[in-house]
Amino acid sequence: MLENEDEIFDKTRTIYEDFISTLSPREVSVDSAIRDEIQEKMINPDKDIFKNAKEHIYNLMLRDSYPRFRNSDIYRAALEESRGYI
Repeated sequence: MLENEDEIFDKTRTIYEDFISTLSPREVSVDSAIRDEIQEKMINPDKDIFKNAKEHIYNLMLRDSYPRFRNSDIYRAALEESRGYI
């Protein structure tokens, strides 16, 4: 649990730099409105600063990434292999 404002700011900055910033090599897919909202909140971050980004990414995964994964050869091979362990 984060205990003080400095810890919260440091962790928020790390998450922002690692996943939200357009300069990040691990940038996640969020639209510019969400990115702008997070940038504005970086001045005084709260516990919900990434809430909209989280919901957006979850919905993208639900509608796109997960269905594609379920149809992939990798998933099907893993599923077939796991049936031998049941």
